Amino acid sequence: MKTHSAIPFVAALLLASRIAAQAPTAPVDPQLAFEVASVKQNTTGASAASFGGQPGGRVAVVNNTLRNIIRNTWNLQNFQIVGGADWINNDRWDITAKAPEGVPIQPAQVMQMMRGLLADRFKLVVHNETRDMPVYALVLARADGKFGPQMRRSETDCVAIAAAIKRGEPEPPRSPDSPLCGTRTGRGTVMTSGVMMADFARNLSNAAGRFIVDRTGLTGGFALELKFTPDPLGPNVGDPASDLPSLFAAVQEQLGLKLEAQRAPVEVLVIDSAQRAVEN
Repeated sequence: MKTHSAIPFVAALLLASRIAAQAPTAPVDPQLAFEVASVKQNTTGASAASFGGQPGGRVAVVNNTLRNIIRNTWNLQNFQIVGGADWINNDRWDITAKAPEGVPIQPAQVMQMMRGLLADRFKLVVHNETRDMPVYALVLARADGKFGPQMRRSETDCVAIAAAIKRGEPEPPRSPDSPLCGTRTGRGTVMTSGVMMADFARNLSNAAGRFIVDRTGLTGGFALELKFTPDPLGPNVGDPASDLPSLFAAVQEQLGLKLEAQRAPVEVLVIDSAQRAVEN
């Protein structure tokens, strides 16, 4: 599972490069490989799980299903993964891996190495397809285009900040309660600063349970704060015991936007085959 935290601009740049590199069609460089990797099945029965990269090209996966490891490695939403045997969704695994010492490794390359590790240890074979699927279109809710009270155009010059960081200048200070040129997500919350609508829509897809396509026509960066009640019965239901609205109601009331059910082509990753890893 991914941890939810603020993403400063420099990290957002790395994330953007990772997203591009981890498209299902991206080939795996055979020269990219971990120096040491351990794979063990986790039989503790614990519910907590984590998936994280560490400095120096290290990866630590704790108590994750293979499906969730694939989701994080390819940077996909859960509904973009198709196929696979039942054990892929049930068996849990611990993975620790380390890149060779002294070799500069970028975050995108670490995920490339993870793909190679999964192919080697789990005999994972996948391919990508584009399928017509139900989606939500993010559109303006009002004919006059007026925003809701929790959304405004961002006044932060993210391009200038990126240029300053590239020159070696320190990252500008930011409020601990707000991300700087990035997105912070949590259970029932999304907060952005200087983020394009297409990126906001993508980040909201997991909560909606469908891919969200930006069709607002809005350009530039936005600062917004969305609070809603997540509910396992569905994003449009909400929790009667909570004072917060459902996701659908919150998007309209707080942001002045709306989610409309439509169909559109969505890129998915199809699991052709996989085997339980031999532990080491």
